[in-house]
Amino acid sequence: MSGEAQRKLFGTDGVRGIANVHPMTPEIALALGRAIAHVFRDQESGRKQILIGKDTRLSGYMFEDALAAGICSMGVNVIQVGPVPTPALAFLTRDMRCNAGVMITASHNDYQDNGIKFFAANGFKLPDAEEIRIEQLIESGEVAKTSVAPDEIGQAERIEDARGRYIVYLKNTFPREQTLRGMRIVIDCANGAGYRVGPTVLRELGAEVFELGCEPNGRNINQGCGSLYPERAAEMVRELRADIGIALDGDADRVIVVDELGKTLDGDMLMWLCARDMQARGVLANNTVVATVMSNLGLEIALASIDVEMIRTSVGDRYVVEEMRKGGHNLGGEQSGHILFLDDSTTGDGIMSALQVLALMARSGKKLSDLNHGFERLPQVMVNVAVGAKHPLDELPTFQAAVRDVEQELGSEGRILVRYSGTELKARVMVEGRDATRVESLAEGLAETLKRALADAG
Repeated sequence: MSGEAQRKLFGTDGVRGIANVHPMTPEIALALGRAIAHVFRDQESGRKQILIGKDTRLSGYMFEDALAAGICSMGVNVIQVGPVPTPALAFLTRDMRCNAGVMITASHNDYQDNGIKFFAANGFKLPDAEEIRIEQLIESGEVAKTSVAPDEIGQAERIEDARGRYIVYLKNTFPREQTLRGMRIVIDCANGAGYRVGPTVLRELGAEVFELGCEPNGRNINQGCGSLYPERAAEMVRELRADIGIALDGDADRVIVVDELGKTLDGDMLMWLCARDMQARGVLANNTVVATVMSNLGLEIALASIDVEMIRTSVGDRYVVEEMRKGGHNLGGEQSGHILFLDDSTTGDGIMSALQVLALMARSGKKLSDLNHGFERLPQVMVNVAVGAKHPLDELPTFQAAVRDVEQELGSEGRILVRYSGTELKARVMVEGRDATRVESLAEGLAETLKRALADAG
């Protein structure tokens, strides 16, 4: 049985769901804490400690304490750092020589949701095999039988300087010979985990900072703000005549940028800007960018025009990271705004990505709108098809024939992607090409063909 087929708790990015509803319950969090401690206490001798961070959701306190209780019951110490960005948790796990890190967050989701994701001692997300082992420990009941004696129970402590360490780390990724003096920056922190770190870093580098989404109350994370709603930052940029807008998501691992005219730049555009700059400076490893199947074909065409290869992976930043590590590449990301700079980080980091764009602007002395050229986004249409069951697409001959016909019509200047949603009973039919009207027609036609093929397949 494949690793994916065995998964019951873990999805593509940890455990996630509605708070207080299975699997996101205190009981499961307690079990996860015990399992992660059981896995990592068998490592090399020395002090055993696991770091716990969270975003600003109301339910974070509940899961934080449940995880800590589970970990301590297994004789492993806990360090709690409170609300920090996911990339901060990854950095602190390796910087503080912890055995593992646990982040409590549901990223860009509403406050009612929450999630738990794990990081290994090196700051990278746990591989599939480790997640499956954790699930098996919980399901078998084995971990419940291995609690330690009273005098071996772990200790929990909270440290207050975690954000300061991360701020220093972020500032060290910005060129030392440059500052942000004279720059007016709008930052929207989505009432999430970056609400203190983001503005502080920008101010310490010399910028004049205007804040949005920096008043979390446990329920307003991602609520009409942040990277899902960049128009809010765009409006303030235009109103204040700022140089740039930065919109983070709830755990600050993704970013959407707004230029001084209020135009939005997504992850594809940011990868293009950074790839072009890094290639010019001779620091783009292997002249390659790693992106997912969702990135626009226009990015691939633009990169090819400067002799940069683009490798595509499945959707999910963990798959981008896996490909980057395997091939020795240092730039990758997703259209949604996860940008990965593996020379400096082990996971997507929205604030670091924004700093790289700001450094590019500072080096060139140009406005962001003047740098935003060379990448023509092709029209992209996505049609969702409700399905009763996820029948293998390659077993639908009439649909596959229709796909081949459309691929032949589009040629090298178009692309088709059909996949099932990982979380919903839906199929997603995506078509790209030069002609927006024709692309929409082709996407709708393929969606209808898919509906009929699935109905015939039962």
